[in-house]
Amino acid sequence: MISLSPASAHAADWLNLRAALWPDCPAAEHQQEIAEQTANPARFAAFVARDDDAAIGLLEVAIRNDYVNGTSRSPVAFVEGIYVAPSHRRAGVAALLLGAAREWARARDCAELASDTALDNLTAQAAHLALGFEETERVVFYRMAL
Repeated sequence: MISLSPASAHAADWLNLRAALWPDCPAAEHQQEIAEQTANPARFAAFVARDDDAAIGLLEVAIRNDYVNGTSRSPVAFVEGIYVAPSHRRAGVAALLLGAAREWARARDCAELASDTALDNLTAQAAHLALGFEETERVVFYRMAL
């Protein structure tokens, strides 16, 4: 049976799921970001999905007060990351995690929930649409070294 709980109750699982979602990020950076989120529960939340004793999914959400592409007001709840173990995909785990994020966001007076993904990540784009998100715009970012 799949259950949801705050990620802070499962710190080791939170770290492992983050490492699966963002494998190029060093463990120390994951740990620092987890500490920052845990220290500011008014702005951040993270939820872990478990199937019996195994952690199978993670969603991190944050309140953003700056402009978020495609939204109409501020603050906006923003899905910073969502991950479901490959063996549990297409089984409703992401929808359960998203439901927890939506409740959390509504409790903080957010009227919109936003997210993003890379232009070439067609799987994530399809998942967002399947979860009920609507595409609002496409953006290419640029930078210049000074």
